[in-house]
Amino acid sequence: MNGTNVSNSILERLVEELSDLTPEARKAATYVLENPRDVGVSTVREIAEAANVKPNTVVRMARQVGFEGYEGFRAPFRDAIRRGAADFPDRARWLQDVRKTGDLGGLYADMVQDVLRNIEETFAGISTEQLKAAADAIWSSRNVFTLGVGVNNSNARNFTYLASTGMVQFHAIPRAGSTPVDDLAWADKRDVLIAITCKPYRSEVVEAVRIAREQGLTVIALSDSLASPIIRDANHGFIVSVDTPQFFPSSVSTIALLETLLSFVISVASEEIVERVEKFHQRRRQLGIYQEDPK
Repeated sequence: MNGTNVSNSILERLVEELSDLTPEARKAATYVLENPRDVGVSTVREIAEAANVKPNTVVRMARQVGFEGYEGFRAPFRDAIRRGAADFPDRARWLQDVRKTGDLGGLYADMVQDVLRNIEETFAGISTEQLKAAADAIWSSRNVFTLGVGVNNSNARNFTYLASTGMVQFHAIPRAGSTPVDDLAWADKRDVLIAITCKPYRSEVVEAVRIAREQGLTVIALSDSLASPIIRDANHGFIVSVDTPQFFPSSVSTIALLETLLSFVISVASEEIVERVEKFHQRRRQLGIYQEDPK
């Protein structure tokens, strides 16, 4: 999600009302969910134009969630920082232009600023109660399948690798030569699926989440918007901020959130988990996997 410090209550209400809105009002609501910072600095006409709807449609959307009109709806967003969204190819061309001018200092500053902002905005919207609930579901499950494709494939596999130092029921999917839905063929209500995708959403991840819910799995979803199809179908949904001047979504907040979630799993686990982690690393030392300092 293009981040915002405004309370999530308005956005959550929009998600709840999404299915009851007219198709045009749903387009306006989806734009707001994906670009909440734009609301505080945009007129009703600007939002309508960006969402490709009429201004009256935006007003009706605002009334649907309890406001008299757009100005009342806009007020809580006024302090949000507006950031314009650019398509991936446009960002790539911009990076090339920066390199030609030699102005890499500006790029450096933008990257650092976005990394810090992404972390802050991601965790500002997540409570310890949410993390504990997801961690409890993971620890009490039979199997945990972590699904990511594209750049999120490595994020999913990193999470699974870290978890495997103390637990054996974690599986990164898709496996080599397989598909996500095949990997979930024998999964059921005893299992958990952690799914990761950001806009443009990967169809195989969306489909896997849908099938997982049909089979009774508990779904934990990480995505960039409350309007994301996997967030709307999840038992536990977490919004990650992925803004960057680069031509691809940032993975920093996704990795940070997964690491934090894993730390919560360890905290709710039984005491044997500490012994298992120690045994795992002791075995590595015995096998000479770690380079020991010379005595």
